[in-house]
Amino acid sequence: MPDVYGQGDFQYTFTADWLKLPDGMRLLECPGVAVDGNDRVFILTRGEHPIMVFDKDGNFERSFGQGHFSENRTHGLYYSAADDTLLAADDGIHTIQKFSVTGEKLMEIGEKNHPAPRWSGQPFNRPTSAAIRPSNGDIYVSDGYGNSRIHVYSPEGGYKFSWGEPGIDAGQFIRPHNIAFDEDERVYVVDRECHRIQLFDTDGNFLTMWSNIHRPDAMVYWQGHIYVGELNGMGGVDDAPGLGHRVTIYDRDGNRVCTFGDKDEGEGPGQFIAPHGIAVDSTGAVYVSEVSYTIRGSHMDPPRELRSFSKYARA
Repeated sequence: MPDVYGQGDFQYTFTADWLKLPDGMRLLECPGVAVDGNDRVFILTRGEHPIMVFDKDGNFERSFGQGHFSENRTHGLYYSAADDTLLAADDGIHTIQKFSVTGEKLMEIGEKNHPAPRWSGQPFNRPTSAAIRPSNGDIYVSDGYGNSRIHVYSPEGGYKFSWGEPGIDAGQFIRPHNIAFDEDERVYVVDRECHRIQLFDTDGNFLTMWSNIHRPDAMVYWQGHIYVGELNGMGGVDDAPGLGHRVTIYDRDGNRVCTFGDKDEGEGPGQFIAPHGIAVDSTGAVYVSEVSYTIRGSHMDPPRELRSFSKYARA
C-alpha cells in the first residue's frame, strides 16, 4: 500500500511516473503549472518547449510558446476559468503574456526587454506572476523581483492602478510572488521573503495577513482552500532541514488544515526540493512544479536535471 501524506480530509498518495514525456524531450525545470476545466495540465518549463500540455493521465499532447520567452527565466503560469486562457510571466523579458489554451498568443503586457527602473514602482521590473479577476477580467500582476508592487490592468491590457512598496508593514512587500482570488474576490498575495500571505480587496485595501509561512512561492485557490508551495531556505540556511520544501493548505480564515513534505529535501515520494508552482484538478489531486535545477542541479558537478514535477492524488 502506498504511503499517505497529509492530515484529516486532505490526504494524498504520490503518483509515480505520471508524466510521460516523448523520447528526447526534457523539462529541465518547471517554474509553473496550471490545470484547465478538462483537467488538462499545462506545465511551464525552462527547457526547449516553454509550455507543455498533458492530458489527465499524463500523456503528452503538444507544446507551444517557442520563441516567445526568455531562455531560462519563465516564471509563473495561471489558468483563468472565466475566459479559458493562460497568463504566463517571464521575469527575464519583463512581460506578462496571455495565451489561449490551444496556444494562440492573445496579448502581451509590458515592453519586452525594456524593464522599468528598479524599485521605481513603474511596471515592470522582473514580474513574477499574474491572475485574472473573475467578475470583470482585470489582470493583477505581482511585480516581484525589481519592484515590490501590484499592478492592475484592464482585460484589454490598459493600465489602471497599482499599490505596494518595499517594506514589512501591512500593504508593503519584499517580494510579491503570486496572486489568487477567492469567491468573494479577495486578493491573496504571497509575500515570499516576509514569510506571509497578505489579503486585500480588489482596490488594494489591506484586509489581513497570515504569517509564519516559510517563503511561500506558489499558490492556488480551490474549493474554499488556499494551496501553498513553500520554497527552501535562503542563503546560509538553504540546506537546513525543515525549512520549506513542502505543501501547506489553509482554509479561508487562515487556519492550516494540512501540510506534507519531508523535512529533508529530495526526489523521493513525499519529498520536494524547490516548489515554485502548484495546481489542483477536479479530483482534488495536487500538482507541484519545482525550480530544482536553479536551486540545486545547476550547482552540481557536473550540473544535472533533478525531478521538478510531481502529482499527488487524493487518497
